[in-house]
Amino acid sequence: MLQGLLVFVIFLGPLIFFHELGHFLFARLCGVRVETFSIGFGPKILKFRRGDTDYAISIIPLGGYVKMYGDDPTGKDEVPEDQRQYAFTHKTKMQKFWIVFGGPLANFILAYVIYYFLLIAGETVPQVKFGVVEQNTSFYSAGLRTGDILKKVNSDEVSSLEDLASVDEKITSVIVNRGGKNVELTTDFFSKTFIETFVGLEQFFRQPIFINAKGEEFYISTTEKKNLKVSIEEIASAQPEVLYLINAKNEKQFQKLELGSQKLLPFLRSKNLYPVDIVVDGLIVDDPADKAKIKKGDILIGINGKEIHSFNFLRNHIQDEARRLNPIKLEYLRAGQKFTTKLVPNKKKVQDQTFYTIGVYSGAKIVERQMVEGKPRGFGESFGLALQKTWVGSVSVLSGFKKLVTGAVSVKNLGGPIMIAKQASYSLDISLSYFFKMMAIISINLGILNLLPIPVLDGGHILFLIIETFTGGPIPEKILLVAQQLGLSILLLLMIFAVGNDIVRVFN
Repeated sequence: MLQGLLVFVIFLGPLIFFHELGHFLFARLCGVRVETFSIGFGPKILKFRRGDTDYAISIIPLGGYVKMYGDDPTGKDEVPEDQRQYAFTHKTKMQKFWIVFGGPLANFILAYVIYYFLLIAGETVPQVKFGVVEQNTSFYSAGLRTGDILKKVNSDEVSSLEDLASVDEKITSVIVNRGGKNVELTTDFFSKTFIETFVGLEQFFRQPIFINAKGEEFYISTTEKKNLKVSIEEIASAQPEVLYLINAKNEKQFQKLELGSQKLLPFLRSKNLYPVDIVVDGLIVDDPADKAKIKKGDILIGINGKEIHSFNFLRNHIQDEARRLNPIKLEYLRAGQKFTTKLVPNKKKVQDQTFYTIGVYSGAKIVERQMVEGKPRGFGESFGLALQKTWVGSVSVLSGFKKLVTGAVSVKNLGGPIMIAKQASYSLDISLSYFFKMMAIISINLGILNLLPIPVLDGGHILFLIIETFTGGPIPEKILLVAQQLGLSILLLLMIFAVGNDIVRVFN
């Protein structure tokens, strides 16, 4: 808990600091006296004064503020005439614009600087690996296979998913690494279709661990030694003619199996070997499986007459059958003996999505995502690439906001501080460079969020300045107060939704 809070503060602190620093520097540049520079809200836990400014760190680390002298549109005449040169409200509209815009601008600059140094240093990023490529798909027809590692697209090197955003509109060739060897393929894809298909591939890679009816564990491998980094899906895709069955308790004991042209999972099923992900690892009390007397350690082998070769197949089949209102007939093994039971899945709803469950936990052991060191870029090359990454990130965030406004995406997808804290911890677990990359993305989010034309946000202030420019005079005080109250209400409503969604995610 304490460690998670510390990661959250380290993650969010610099974003808030640079945002407020942007306001502060432009205010000082324009001759505005800054009375308070605070990181956080609420009671101050650290405070000191230098010059005309009180610098403070407050207890709630969810924002910050820069209080400027004379920053009260309704009290303009209260500023003494000899002090007006230091007051925000007595500056020109262009000066006010840059002071207000300085915060979001600092967030964009911070994102750019993070990307720049990551490119120079060489990022540690998840391997760009193809998920499960099914037969009778365009990828399979093009020669792509499950587990292929994407190395080049149209002769452009690919080290991260972000590199795909800058490829040509038409993809005519790709180079993939398959089994340690590079394979060049001629393709005919539009980049948008290629990326959408790639991202949509199933990324559930299971360790090659199997269990027999007695509960004994075995590894499968294409060599005489176990390799838990090569998944069941990749072995099945390679269609080996020879396989080695290695005893998990004594890895020196192995058996050579001749598959020939047989498919991997049906072949192993014929040898009474089952992937561990279809072994029940736990149950939800009083859910359908528990009521049907299914127990931990049972092996789920069939559903409505179809063989189960993966937990994903079981889960998807339950959804299909339940939506058709068909009863579920489940077959399972216990101590080598086959049992059959009928049950009705529970219907659940999370974030506008309905799904069905029988209340069993899988014994799946997943292959960890491989991380790779990206190629360090030169100082000149990084300059343009960092700008491109910042631009692409900004367009992506704007697209997300547009979908929220138009209703294409539910507000239930909004996340608050708890989700940010989880993302920060998750990214740090992956790698330090991934942590900084996530920081850059959130910095862009913060910059764009503050530019939304909502009163009380920076974008709202800029909107008022634009209106004043066209009307030739200040906005009436009553309209200003109503607009600020409306803006504050919208902001509070969004915060309530975001925090509410966080709480729902915690308890689901």
